Amino acid sequence: MFGYIARRILIAIPTILVIITVAFFMMRAAPGGPFDLERPMPEEVRQNILEHFGFDKPLHEQYFAYLGDLVQADLGPSLRFRDKTVSDIIAEGFPVSATIGGLSILLALLVGSLMGAIAALRQNKLTDFAVMGFAMGGITIPPFVMGPILALIFGIGLGWLPVGGLDPRYGMTPERLVLPVITLALPQIAIVSRLMRASMIEVLRSNYIRTARAKGLSAPAVLFRHALRAAVLPLVSYIGPASAALVTGSIVIEQVFQLPGIGRQFVMAALQRDYTVVMGVVILYASLIILLNLLADLVYAALNPRVKFE
Repeated sequence: MFGYIARRILIAIPTILVIITVAFFMMRAAPGGPFDLERPMPEEVRQNILEHFGFDKPLHEQYFAYLGDLVQADLGPSLRFRDKTVSDIIAEGFPVSATIGGLSILLALLVGSLMGAIAALRQNKLTDFAVMGFAMGGITIPPFVMGPILALIFGIGLGWLPVGGLDPRYGMTPERLVLPVITLALPQIAIVSRLMRASMIEVLRSNYIRTARAKGLSAPAVLFRHALRAAVLPLVSYIGPASAALVTGSIVIEQVFQLPGIGRQFVMAALQRDYTVVMGVVILYASLIILLNLLADLVYAALNPRVKFE
């Protein structure tokens, strides 16, 4: 297993390098620059700023200089927030996004798996149709629609929950997390429930389940000891990239509920051509995808004895 993990890490290095290269040159190819939005400044001052950040050098020299800084774990300074580094900005925004994303994926797994299993056990019954109807609604209604609707109903209309922002005294209090987490989790609940239903139906029709029933095992024993372990395998494959997407934050959710997460910082940095912040978030996102996919593969192998590490 350790050899497999080492090979995956070695493969990840050139993968991340390609992502860094593409993102670096795409950012530089976009029209505008990090200092074009500023009020007009004397040309001499502008040249001094460009020289300070190394933007007066040829593009390939900037690229290799950036790679050299990355090797030293230096993501560089923010070009818009002069008193902050990229690491500072990520350290401020990532805990918010990770908390919301982690709670959302946990909620999606618990609720979606339960709904999918119930729908599979009650296939073609009213319960099945109700679960699949909810799933279709969750998939088709985007978060930028569902978020304001929930905020209007439960925040403004009923006044049960705060509609956005963080409490300046206490930060991420539970009541301020409810609406963002539910909004972010609803599409994932829909997808997980559909995956779980399809997988459970297939497993329940397999030969070894028929054999277990023929041996006289009770229905709960067949379900919990045999069916569930095989039925969750497609979820394990899906949950890796889904977790990375949710943990790094949802741009829409953070904008709707005014949360200072990493997704919101990424959008602002892209609009303001803050190259270093954009690159830092891209590297973080790529690394999380690779790491979580690796963890998903390891969990998949642990649940499926037919999978061997090579």
